[in-house]
Amino acid sequence: MEQNKIAVGLAGALLVIGMMSIFTVNETEKAIKFRLGEIVRSDYEPGLHFRIPLINNVKLFDARIQTMDSRPERFLTAEKKNVIVDSFVKWRIGDVTKFYTVVAGDIDQANLRLDQIIKDAFRSEFSKRNIRQLVSSDRSAIRELLIKNSKQVSADLGMDIIDVQVMRIDLPDEVSASVFSRMEAERERVAREFRSQGAEAAERIRADADRQRVVTLANAYREAETLRGQGDARSAEIYAQAYGQDPEFFAFYRSLSAYKKTFANNGMLVLDPDSEFFDYFKKRK
Repeated sequence: MEQNKIAVGLAGALLVIGMMSIFTVNETEKAIKFRLGEIVRSDYEPGLHFRIPLINNVKLFDARIQTMDSRPERFLTAEKKNVIVDSFVKWRIGDVTKFYTVVAGDIDQANLRLDQIIKDAFRSEFSKRNIRQLVSSDRSAIRELLIKNSKQVSADLGMDIIDVQVMRIDLPDEVSASVFSRMEAERERVAREFRSQGAEAAERIRADADRQRVVTLANAYREAETLRGQGDARSAEIYAQAYGQDPEFFAFYRSLSAYKKTFANNGMLVLDPDSEFFDYFKKRK
């Protein structure tokens, strides 16, 4: 009976030792094995692994992608103007041994160290560009440069930079007012230039229209005078032809026209009764 108890006790002890000798690394984890506080291995694949109880201990770290959401920070541009940048960084543990050695495996401590690295990268890149370049340039180009500049420094912390994104670039209130004033002045200058060009074009069109009017009127007057002359000539020709056919009748007709115009004025006319003017008033035989 006593032997059975000893056997059960040994079996239980072996089971506990066996369980303490096994540890599991998940796909989302990285592991470091220590021997009496000294790192002996860190390249574990996901699965079951063994250790010596009481001599080896294991620490597990989250290997998933982490997000560091920085507070908006001010940076100086090439023209010595402040801009407020809101950004975030995606990273994960690269070299778990360095990560544990440098920041003791603390995610918060790692974020603080990484935040300073990213700020230095921002400061370096923004100091090379003015506000217009930052606003209008390709954000992906700035992103690639930020990742490149911060990747080596972050690797010394055992961290792997996945992405750096600039969410917003804002101007401080005092800078915004100055920029908006310059933009307004520039738009006003462009508007004045367009108005000046429009007034010049209007004057040119008006002068050309006046010139065309004078030319058109002159041409019309010349043509009218030509037609009038041709009409007078034709009229004289017809009159001469008609007069040649019956001179007596046309002499009579001209006299009647003269009487009509003369007597229509109701004026006084003093003439010799034997004047040729009254030739057709005389009795003819």
